[in-house]
Amino acid sequence: MRRLEEIGAERLSERHFEDNFLIDFPDGRLRASRCLLRIRVVEGDAWLTFKGTPEDSTLFKIREELETRVENARIALEVLRRLGMRAWFRYQKYRSEYRVRGGGSEQGTVHLTFDETPIGVYAELEGSPQEIRRVAGMLGFSEDVFIRESYYALYVQFCRTCRQDVSDMIFKESAGRDLPPA
Repeated sequence: MRRLEEIGAERLSERHFEDNFLIDFPDGRLRASRCLLRIRVVEGDAWLTFKGTPEDSTLFKIREELETRVENARIALEVLRRLGMRAWFRYQKYRSEYRVRGGGSEQGTVHLTFDETPIGVYAELEGSPQEIRRVAGMLGFSEDVFIRESYYALYVQFCRTCRQDVSDMIFKESAGRDLPPA
């Protein structure tokens, strides 16, 4: 926390729980095209997000992202199910969000999140490549530790290392629980 204060990070949200559902057709066509459709639930609010195919970049993950709020996650998931889609992976995390301003403009701003997942804690930095490098350096991270993989890919690696079956990446206390009722 002291390091965040030292770099002038402004807290955008307190630590909160997120439940995420990745959606695809049974034939996996979104995954095959490296796109993503997700329903994210945060404290009763929900968002539908589409992420396009990532651009080829050796260091940064750059992709189109479209997001809109949905009134009811359970109903949104049911609509998608009736269109022939299904939730194929569920992952959970506790997230804290910050903003680090730089260069005196909004373009120099980096959105910084810390995600506590069942397999570890990860920092995500969103902004221009130059500003990401700057803030990462201020936090003590070098480019050789940057990760471009998705949470699903990280979880699959974790499961292989631990010799366990790949299922959903959820906290033990959530096992067997579904979304809250509509």
